[in-house]
Amino acid sequence: MGQDIRNWDIEDEGYWASTGKSIATRNLWISIPSLLVGFAVWLYWGIITVQMINLGFPFEKSQLFTLGAIAGLTGATLRIPSTFFIRIAGGRNTIFFTTALLMIPAIGTGWALSNPDTPLWQFQILAFLSGIGGGNFASSMSNISFFYPKKVQGYALGMNAGLGNFGVTTMQIVIPLVMTFGLFGGASQTLKNTSGTLIGKIPAGTETYIQNAGYVWLIALIPLAIAGWFGMNNIRDEHVSPDIPNPIGAFATITGMLLVGFVTAAFGLWLMLPAVPGGLPTSGWMVSKWIVLPIVIALTVILLKMIPGAVGQNLTRQYRIFGNKHTWAMTVIYTMTFGSFIGYAATFALAIKVVFGFQHVMVDGVMTHDTVNNLGPSALMYAWMGPFIGALIRPVGGMIADKMGGAKVTQIISFVMVASALGVAYFLKQAYASATPQDYFLPFMILFLILFAATGIGNGSTFRTIAVVFDKEQAGPVLGWTSAVAAYGAFIIPKVFGEQIKATTPEYALYGFAIFYAVCIAINWWFYLRPGAYVKNP
Repeated sequence: MGQDIRNWDIEDEGYWASTGKSIATRNLWISIPSLLVGFAVWLYWGIITVQMINLGFPFEKSQLFTLGAIAGLTGATLRIPSTFFIRIAGGRNTIFFTTALLMIPAIGTGWALSNPDTPLWQFQILAFLSGIGGGNFASSMSNISFFYPKKVQGYALGMNAGLGNFGVTTMQIVIPLVMTFGLFGGASQTLKNTSGTLIGKIPAGTETYIQNAGYVWLIALIPLAIAGWFGMNNIRDEHVSPDIPNPIGAFATITGMLLVGFVTAAFGLWLMLPAVPGGLPTSGWMVSKWIVLPIVIALTVILLKMIPGAVGQNLTRQYRIFGNKHTWAMTVIYTMTFGSFIGYAATFALAIKVVFGFQHVMVDGVMTHDTVNNLGPSALMYAWMGPFIGALIRPVGGMIADKMGGAKVTQIISFVMVASALGVAYFLKQAYASATPQDYFLPFMILFLILFAATGIGNGSTFRTIAVVFDKEQAGPVLGWTSAVAAYGAFIIPKVFGEQIKATTPEYALYGFAIFYAVCIAINWWFYLRPGAYVKNP
């Protein structure tokens, strides 16, 4: 345990049965909860902002949407350097260090939430730092891909990603519950609006300890960091991590590469975000996200390559994935599945609150959206269900794909995603123009749960495709890279929802996503299902 491994030959069935499987299993079961907490810290703004509304924090709804968007963009950008950590720094070193780093935003968030007068810019910085949890997915998936043979990659990666993604559901259940009592002490705050938990509503006037939303994750992070250090392994073979430095050197390398991602993410946010009172300084130019995101991605890739010495040389070898056409095809397809899952998870609770928690009534000939709907569903009671289903079903998608082929499974769920997205759009439109939006909540919820389930199955099937299409050296970096680009869904979807809700046309967001899914159907068919496909139903 904790030792470096050499001569790791898991495609040899005898070695796998006698030695490899037990080591891989141990690393997987430390990786999963570490990734789970990373997702929780990355995406907890979707729940925290709902409670900030209920407590009367002095921010506009559109400003609160930006907190999730900031965390989403930063987490996605940090996945780009994280893609290449395993070869440069080793799996054990990477998982231990990046898990320990999550303590910084967790402590900071608890401290900031304890004071309702905390300025917006401090919450923006903490959302920025919580992106560390999003970046961890790329390195975690890349690492686990090296521990398992191709025949079970769909299952192993589905387990790591699926159960790791339970961080979203765990966060959505744990945070509302721990806010109901003084677990870590400190002053309470009084609910101004009705809130809720998994098991029921909490009336206005109840005392709440919102600071626990940050502090609670230390209970898991401290033992997980210890388990990562003593229980995981670096694989020192040529195709994984042949030339890593000592742990201190590895931590310094990881820190430097993360700083590159932080700088480019900050630049993108500076270009894109509007200037708001009490917020961080921005250019005020509000450059389109569709222009800024390619700039951020390209700038991050270029700056990483410019790092001098062994790191830059190592990246040259790993950057060979960009010359493979399948890298780009799978990036688009993976974005459809995981990008949708993570984006919907980031915005689901706040969307329920904004659309169904308020009445939409005409006042003096103008449609208004700020009258509290006392009959509306509690976002905190329902928001966990979608990410729960999407994460739970992901290993199932991987196992089905191991038997049927990844591309065939992906194609089937893509049609389901188009249909369910259009259905959600219809009921969103009806609800956002109604004085009784709760009348449309049940069909909205059912269709959204179908959409979440489809993203989970499809995400599991893409793991299978990547494992078969790419060789053992490229599969890990490709998993990291595709997950990095897909993770921008955690920025784009909350941003698009926020924009369309402000424009009073939330259904347009779903129309756009459905069109994108249709494009992915064509790409998947061309590359992997048509007669003469490059790789037939991998």
